[in-house]
Amino acid sequence: MNFSSALCLLAALISGALAVMVLFGRQHSFARWCFAAGMMVLALESAINAFSFQKLSADAVQWWQTLAMIVKSFLPGIWLCFSLSYSRGNYPEFLRRWRVMLVAAFALPLASFFLFRGELVNVVPQQSNEWWLGFTGPVKALNALLLFAALLVLTNLEKTFRAAVGTMQWRIKFLVLGVGVIFGARIYTRCQALLFSGHALELLNVEAGALLIGCAMIAIGYRRSGFGAIDVYPSRAVLHTSFTVLLAGAYLFFVGILAQIVARSGGSSTFQAQAFVVLLGVALLAVILLSDRFRQSSQRFISRHFQRPEHDFREVWTLFTRSVSSVLDQVGVSSAAAKLLSTTFNALSVSVWLFDEKTERLTLAASTAQVPSNATDFNGGIEISSRQLDSRPNTSRPFELEKARENWADPLKRVTAGHFREGGNRLCIPLLLRDRWLGVVILADRVSAVPYTAEEIDLLQCVGDQLATSLLNVQLTAEILQGKELEAFRTMSTFFVHDLKNAASTLTLTLENLPVHFDDPNFREDALRGIAKTVTRINQLIERLGILRQKLAVDAVEIDLNSLVEQTLQDMITIPEVELQKELHPVPKLVADREQLQSVLTNLLLNARDAVLPKGRVSVQTGTRNGWAMLAVADNGCGMSAAFVRDSLFRPFKTTKKNGLGIGMFQSKMIVEAHGGNIQVETESGAGTTFRVLLPLNSKAE
Repeated sequence: MNFSSALCLLAALISGALAVMVLFGRQHSFARWCFAAGMMVLALESAINAFSFQKLSADAVQWWQTLAMIVKSFLPGIWLCFSLSYSRGNYPEFLRRWRVMLVAAFALPLASFFLFRGELVNVVPQQSNEWWLGFTGPVKALNALLLFAALLVLTNLEKTFRAAVGTMQWRIKFLVLGVGVIFGARIYTRCQALLFSGHALELLNVEAGALLIGCAMIAIGYRRSGFGAIDVYPSRAVLHTSFTVLLAGAYLFFVGILAQIVARSGGSSTFQAQAFVVLLGVALLAVILLSDRFRQSSQRFISRHFQRPEHDFREVWTLFTRSVSSVLDQVGVSSAAAKLLSTTFNALSVSVWLFDEKTERLTLAASTAQVPSNATDFNGGIEISSRQLDSRPNTSRPFELEKARENWADPLKRVTAGHFREGGNRLCIPLLLRDRWLGVVILADRVSAVPYTAEEIDLLQCVGDQLATSLLNVQLTAEILQGKELEAFRTMSTFFVHDLKNAASTLTLTLENLPVHFDDPNFREDALRGIAKTVTRINQLIERLGILRQKLAVDAVEIDLNSLVEQTLQDMITIPEVELQKELHPVPKLVADREQLQSVLTNLLLNARDAVLPKGRVSVQTGTRNGWAMLAVADNGCGMSAAFVRDSLFRPFKTTKKNGLGIGMFQSKMIVEAHGGNIQVETESGAGTTFRVLLPLNSKAE
């Protein structure tokens, strides 16, 4: 076995092993299946090339290379699917938008082989026992498609990589680099094939070497994150500054350098070894350029020797202002600030926690890490009071979280633990404005664990003050809009109640005159049924609207939550097509208004029932959670969009139902908050919704 055969066979074995490891992993996803299929095709192609390098006849080489071309035809469609779905939370949208391109990527190569019959590859002997592969029309078209597909794959992966930030980018870096090396080499080889209508057989060593280097990088990425995909949402806009496009434009320059290296170091006889060394050097250069440590070291060197200040305050201030100027909610402001702090200070894990004055808890608003460590233990937030926060001297100054000795700091330390052992001490930035606490920002996993300088502490304090101002402005704006909306709602409800009372009076008069036509049994039956149903509906609307015109009064008594659930389920009219499940766990007795909580549960059950019709499943669960009584209603129905949940779910007259008024969830939220609790919602379009009501234990309602 010669060197070329061994190189191709080794690349095939490693590529196949990676495919099997990913295929038999614990989690399965569309991107995993595409990756495994793509690596299997690459492994099969490399194995076929290994047989081609054996000292065979021209007919044998022609047969193997024809088979290799057929195998290559499956690469564009599979890898294009992977590039559109890997680590993208909204990948179904991209697959729909690219469906025509995907169908063409799968169908065109195979169609060309069947439509243009005859020889696909012509093998011509050359000097030094080498072979020249000449390509016919279908293979030329396939090479053009492979070149175009390689550019699309790299561009899509680059877009995903740029959309990630912090630890999310760190997790996918080596896999993106590995695939980039594999398809970057193929851009070179397919260009050669198109320029000369063929190429020497030895050119396949470039693809084998690139596959070997790419697999090594992918293996490093697999060891780093277990091929765990993350959910990023790249923009729909085309990357006008794409590095992939720049690389394709500079192709001839790199080819010229490679040709000079080969010519000066032994000619074509050592081409495969030289190409392997150049590919390895380019791959290592890409790793260095994308390294956070290298970027930080470069910035430190430039700052120390060429710049006086370490950070440009004006630039940071301008970027922050632009980031938050068009955001209208606290979560959006927090996300923009977290991303800015992460990129400016080389802190891979930045989390923003907002303080809720009503519940006196810190809740996570944004994070550059996909899932904060131990975050599942703090779904209800971190309990803390403003007096505890004020107990710290020099409150507005950023401080190291590890040195904090207050009681509230311990859970915050656990929930914001860094992803790296050598990430350095975490820095806490208080968000304080005029003695009003708005939250804190935690910076963790700083590259190389570099300590923060006094200049950086001052800049972080300025950013924290500006972020607090932006958060307060957004909060006050939302309160003003909500107040105006509620005022308009109350005014409207006054007229609405008046009109409904008139309608009810008219229907009551109709009922009084009904005996005139009492002799007609059909008319009597239909009229009574319709009138009674209308009156009932009108009275229900009057009751639900009327209660919102005044402050909600709570008649608190000691109740059993499980007994309330059982009674509510008995009173409801069941539908045979809807499956009802119960999972009731022991819950200490609550002090609450039984009728109002029963109204909340009834509304949640009716909404769940409407969401799953005509067939579906509704489940009710009770229990305790982090010191709270928990009541959950879940369904497997149509679900809701994130925008509707954020902007409309708990607002009056906002509903997804054709005949609904959008009052039920608004009223339910008022009732739960009057009891000192809160409502959490988890939903996914097409997968269902879970409402979780959390009520305080051993406390009286307000």
